[in-house]
Amino acid sequence: MAGGDVARADLTKRTIPHMVLSDGSVNSLTPPPTESSESLPPSAAAAARFRVKGNAIVTGGAGSLGLTACHALLEHGLSGLMIWDMNPSQSAEQIAALKARFPSASIEALQVDVTDEAAVDAAVEKTVQILGSIDHLLCFAGIVGCVHALDIAVSHWRKILDVNLTGPFICAQAVAKRMVKQGKGGSIIFIASISAHRVNFPQPQVAYNVSKSALLMLKSSLAAEWARYGIRVNTISPGYMDTILNEGDGLAEARRIWTERNPTGRMGAPSELTGAVILLSSQAGTYMNGADLVVDGGGIVF
Repeated sequence: MAGGDVARADLTKRTIPHMVLSDGSVNSLTPPPTESSESLPPSAAAAARFRVKGNAIVTGGAGSLGLTACHALLEHGLSGLMIWDMNPSQSAEQIAALKARFPSASIEALQVDVTDEAAVDAAVEKTVQILGSIDHLLCFAGIVGCVHALDIAVSHWRKILDVNLTGPFICAQAVAKRMVKQGKGGSIIFIASISAHRVNFPQPQVAYNVSKSALLMLKSSLAAEWARYGIRVNTISPGYMDTILNEGDGLAEARRIWTERNPTGRMGAPSELTGAVILLSSQAGTYMNGADLVVDGGGIVF
């Protein structure tokens, strides 16, 4: 029998691992809710529903969207916050303002390259040393590149997928291992994009679009595998947000097109993402797993 035939025959002997799903019992990590808010005043019950418990890591947390999300999480009760960013010192003033406004919360920042597996592992350990546990991971870190597909360098393609897709997986895997060890579940949120749902216009950005669409499948796959550990994995797909990354005279024509093609006639404000962030992170979202929330003013309906 030729070597190739032997290898092919060996395929019939292989086995594959099987996913294990939770049984959903009260003794599992995915039990039905037991807390009742009926004894609370209406305003207190409403606040409790959207309370965010524990500690969070926010990658890209020194950027406009990340910082706005951090602010909202702290407003809703987050106890500890660790901001991961390539250069958190650039937002030192804003981070100091967070600490001043939320003096009872533990708020720190680390310089972390999310594509570096060893650096992420070390940052997880450092975060646990400082905060004590990790209960939430929100992945805002990402890059975009507007280049025609005929012209994009393969190295540029790989860089975008490395940061936008592999980076979130590295962070999610490292944090999920910690969550499994803690034994009380947690929430992971990836920031995808409307670019995961359609081809943007007028800018060509094939690598970015592919990275964000793949992020949706990463979310779904991890949501299926990790549910038995009580870990929920979801995504948020923002539309065009009015941040410094989308400002400048060079983008004036693109901004005009983006707003004219949106039913609301405008771009989104960073604060308009926080409702989805809090819903997925709070007690109100405990049965949301594998979901993608599109926050785009209706932009993808056309």
